Formats: sequence, structure tokens, C-alpha cells
Amino acid sequence: MSKDVTGKAIDSKVLKRTMKYVKPFRSAFYSTLFLTVLLSLMAPIRTYLIKVAVDDKIQTGDTQGLKEIVIALVLLLVFHAGLQFLQAFSANWLGQNVILNIRKKLFKHVVSFRLKYFDTTPIGSLVTRVTSDVQTIAEVFSSGLLNIVSDLLQLSVVLVFMFYINWHLTLIVLIPVPILIFSTILFKRAIKTAFIEVRKHVSKINTFIQEHVTGMNIVQIFNREKEEMRRFKETNTLHRDAWLKTVWANAVFFPVVEILSAASIGLLVWWGARGVISGYAKIGDIMAFILFVHMIYRPIRMLADRFNTLQMGMVAANRVFNVLDTNEHITNEGKDSSIDVKGHISFNDVWFAYKEGNHVLKGVSFDVKEGKTLALVGATGAGKTSVINVLTKFYEIEKGSICIDDLNINDFTLQHLRKVTAVVLQDVFLFDDTIFNNITLRNKTITKEQVIAGAKLIGVHNFISSLDGDYDYEVRERGAILSVGQRQLLAFLRAYVYNPQILILDEATSSIDTESEQLIQTAIEKLTEGRTSIVIAHRLSTIQNADQIIVLDKGEKIEEGTHKELLSTDGYYKKLYDYQFKSAQNA
Repeated sequence: MSKDVTGKAIDSKVLKRTMKYVKPFRSAFYSTLFLTVLLSLMAPIRTYLIKVAVDDKIQTGDTQGLKEIVIALVLLLVFHAGLQFLQAFSANWLGQNVILNIRKKLFKHVVSFRLKYFDTTPIGSLVTRVTSDVQTIAEVFSSGLLNIVSDLLQLSVVLVFMFYINWHLTLIVLIPVPILIFSTILFKRAIKTAFIEVRKHVSKINTFIQEHVTGMNIVQIFNREKEEMRRFKETNTLHRDAWLKTVWANAVFFPVVEILSAASIGLLVWWGARGVISGYAKIGDIMAFILFVHMIYRPIRMLADRFNTLQMGMVAANRVFNVLDTNEHITNEGKDSSIDVKGHISFNDVWFAYKEGNHVLKGVSFDVKEGKTLALVGATGAGKTSVINVLTKFYEIEKGSICIDDLNINDFTLQHLRKVTAVVLQDVFLFDDTIFNNITLRNKTITKEQVIAGAKLIGVHNFISSLDGDYDYEVRERGAILSVGQRQLLAFLRAYVYNPQILILDEATSSIDTESEQLIQTAIEKLTEGRTSIVIAHRLSTIQNADQIIVLDKGEKIEEGTHKELLSTDGYYKKLYDYQFKSAQNA
């Protein structure tokens, strides 16, 4: 069964948990509830005054009394309108503030997940949770819960007035109501199942769109527009069909309500006419009861809508709480947050697997002295990037230990561990923001002067200055309007201004042109100076000056030494170097 299905029309546990977020806004909630109670009294009181006007004033010729009742009705109407405005504004204000807190908590929770969670969870579904699902929860307060309370109170008040005025007529009018209640229960069950389907397919559409817009270049390069359009139509068709189920339920239910309402009016007119003739009913009673019948059926009909809204909110809340209950966080039990890191790194018999039983690191051990450069070499899938992932604790190892300055990385707080390390990836991610903000990531402690000084030092100032707006240049989403080399240079500058003790370069020169490579080599020299560095590279020409080179194959360390030492042996490194050298000559 889907996690979205609670098995109940309204899940009390989910509702109770949702209501916990109302606690910071208790005064607003109780004020709105008070306004809701007042509103439930307004219409029945006006209707009762109309009955009094007909029976006690008009039929007796009391014009003065009639004027007073008319004035009272006008004042009540104005007061009612004012209460409606205040209640609607207050309910929506409450809902928006509640979801503001939920959305902040949800986003904070999600951004602390380990990367393994994002490897297996569609990003589009998370976007749906943080956006539309959370927004749906707001409707629980603006259009659902409080309005249900209002409708139920109004029903109760109306019934009290009806029995007080004429209990005979009341019993006659209520004859069709059991059928209405039974129909409402069936409708509520049908509509909830449909709403669950709707929310599920909304999530699938968001996931599909997010993936395909991000990967649009692949779709176009391989001429897959028609096929992806076909898949998109299928997804949308399922979403449409789910919505049509809700339309069908509404289309059946609301005519039933109208028929039963008409039946009540018919019974009222038939029985009421006999009552007037026989003397146990008055004309004012009949007029009031016609209005009361609408006040009974309209809230019951609206209750169905309110329950629809409440159910959609509960389904959305359940999905949001499923994410909040997900425990996919990296262990962060370290206490050292101020240790002065020098940069000595040691791996001791490290075992690691992304999937249980399929190890990508198998007993890897090595030492990197402070201020030295280690290069990792190996075929795709050899485990090079996995070394980086476990060193920075994006993933946790199964066995062994990783130490920095002889202190296990588990003893560091995550914040401090990642403060002393900086990673420059092959695929540089830039936000839709200015170059300055992409470099500093809006860190207020990094000044523009520091950024400019760093840019000049590593040789990227001229490139940035040539752009329209220089450091205030907008790079657009993912920095798509910049070249790969330009994005890489900005990533180097970002790493430099954060001044890490440990620098990690993950294949940072594998997809750039020769001109950009020269700039990046200069930047690398400046960046690695005085820092412990780990460099992953396919181009062996870029790591010849490394203090230490480790060759990995299928998760195991098979060779270790300097460039010259490894070339002097007829091993994997020498074969790889000879192959690249010959390829370069033939190019």
C-alpha cells in the first residue's frame, strides 16, 4: 500500500501532528475560531427575525416594529460581512504562516540528507513536497478545518431554531436527511481515493518535467522529442483520469443534494400548507423553514467540499511528514569544531559500498603528508571519486578509519570537516546568480576585495572583468552561458576564497580546451601551494609533479609512487601513460 494512504477518511494522527504547527500562532487560531463561531450564528438569527417580522409585525400591522426589525437585519448583514472578511483573512494568514514554518523545517531537513538518499529519490518528487504539497496544507486552515467547524455549528444552531419554532415541520423536513448523510459518506470515500491518485500523478509530472528540462540537451541531441512527448502525454493522461474521478464523484453527488433539498421543500410546502390551514403552523414558519432548509443542505453540500479540501491537505501532510520522518542523515556526533587542521590525511583499511555487498573501495590504505599532493589514477569505476566522497563524509565507510592529523573524521563536526576541505568537481554547478555570489555563496565574511585579490592571484580576474558587469555578471541557471573552462575557473576561485587546508580536485581538467587548461594549471599551482591536495585526473600529464601517485583498480590500490618511480616499473601506470602519450602523438 502507498505511504500516502492512511486508510481513514481523516487520519487523526496526521491532523494532530499538523495542528502542532499551529502552536506558535495560538492567538490567531483561537481568534479565527471565535469569529467562525459568531458567523455560524448570524444567518439563523436573521432568518428567525424574518419569521418574527411576518408573524408578529406584518400580520398585526405593527409598522414601527417592522422598521426596527428591518434596521436590525441590515445591521446584522453589515456585521456579518465584516466578520466574514476578518475570518477569511485570519484563516488565510494562519495557514500561510503555518506552511512557512513547515516549509522551512522541511527544506532544512532535506538539505541535511546524505547524498545516497538523492541517488535513489527523484528530485521532482522532493520539489512537489516542498512546494505544492506544503501549499495544499495551508488550505486545511483557510478552506477546510475551520469552515467544517463553522458548517457543523451552523447546522446545530439551525436545528435548534427549527425545533424551537415548530418541531412537527422540523421532523418532516428532515425525512430525506439520512439519505443525504449516507450519500455524503460514499462521496467522501470515493473522493479521497481520487485525491490520492491526483497527488501521486502531480508528483510524477513534476519529476518528469524537472528531469527533462534539465536534460533537454540529451533529448534534442538524440532526437527523442517525439518519444518523450509520448511519455509526457501518458503521464498527463493518468493525471487527467485521476481528476476526472473527482469530477465524476462531484457530478453525481451535487445533483443528489439538489434532489433531496427539493424533496425537503416539497414536503415542507405540502405539510406546512396543511399546518397553516389546521392552525399548528404559521406563514412565518413556512417562510423561515424554506430558508432553514437551504441552511441545512448548503452546509452539508459544502461539508463535502470542506472534507475534500481537508482530505487533500491530510494526504499532502502525510507525504510531507513521510519526508520529515526519513532518517537519512550523515552521523554527526563529532565535537571538535575549532581544531587547527594541518592537513595530514590517512586512510586505514577503508571498505565502502554504495550498495550493500558491492564494494567500490576494498581495504584502501595510504598517507598524505601535510602540504603534499596526492594524485589518484585509475579507470572509470576504480574508486577514485569514492575516496573523495568518504573523506568529506558525503558517504560513510563500512570498515576501517579515515583520519586527519591523526584524528578520526568522525570526531570532527560535519561543519568543521567541510570547512577545512574544498572540492572542485568536473561538473561545476553554478546558481542563477551573480559571479560574486556564486564564488562566495553569499558568505558575508568574504569581501569583494578578497575575491578580487584571489582572482588576480590565480589568473581569472581578466576573464571576469571582460564580462558585462564583471563580478555582478548574472551567469543564469547552472551557468549555462559560460564555457566549461570558465565555469571551472570560477570553481577554483570559489575554493580559493574559502581558504581550505585540504583541497580536492576531481578530474577538474578532463573536459576543457588547451587554452583553458593552461589557465587552470596556473590556478592549480596557486591553489595547491602550502595545502594538502588530492587530485583525480585522467590526463597523466597534469599530475607528473604530484608528490605521490596511487593507482586504483576495481576498488583496490595496486600501485603507489612518484611519476618517475611508476614509469620505471612495467605496471598499470606505465601502460596507461604510454597509451595516452601515443594517443597524443597520433592526434
